[in-house]
Amino acid sequence: MDLDQLNQTIINCTKCERLATYIKDVGKRKVKRFSNWEYWSKPVPSFGDPQAKIVIVGLAPAAHGGNRTGRMFTGDHSGEWLFRALHEVGLANKPTSLSREDGLESKVYITAVLHCAPPNNKPTPEEVRNCSSYLRQELAYLKNAKVIVTLGKLAFDEVCRIFEVRGKFSHGIKLKSSDGKIIIASYHPSARNTNTGKMSWEQWVTVFKEALYLSENQGTIP
Repeated sequence: MDLDQLNQTIINCTKCERLATYIKDVGKRKVKRFSNWEYWSKPVPSFGDPQAKIVIVGLAPAAHGGNRTGRMFTGDHSGEWLFRALHEVGLANKPTSLSREDGLESKVYITAVLHCAPPNNKPTPEEVRNCSSYLRQELAYLKNAKVIVTLGKLAFDEVCRIFEVRGKFSHGIKLKSSDGKIIIASYHPSARNTNTGKMSWEQWVTVFKEALYLSENQGTIP
């Protein structure tokens, strides 16, 4: 199986009955501002450059973001912050991510611990275990990956578990796996973190400046 085949397996996944029911229900109920959209309402595949040196791992698609558009970090607040930052440091050709047909290209690979939107952004431990098997396979396929940027504590903990690295989550912390990959922890760019001042724009962009530097100058973590 290659990455394309793995993504097709993800799209067809029905391991988690609660999540499968929820994402379909969201697509039927919608919200007023997206009433004209036909929601994706399936597990959302990963996307980006399979030869990328930088991998970004989020929590899960947003109910009215990725679950609507069918692409990670597309059509929601978190995506606005992510692609604006990637564009600013030269890792994306556009600062916005609106739909699967918007011409966005990036030099990173973007995935998540879960590929279905969980109710209230709170997956169960079983749902995390079910879906993290896909993340483990992806990280094994991404042979050129040198830096893994984890968005939020759950993503950080799962990536550390996969690489058997111990560390306590805090924004900006950097760890190194036994095979030389560098794991960077960041707050998630959710409205809860960005609109409250918990994470500033400069703190956020610095994560990707450092990721880019480390991906090109791998060695001692500064």
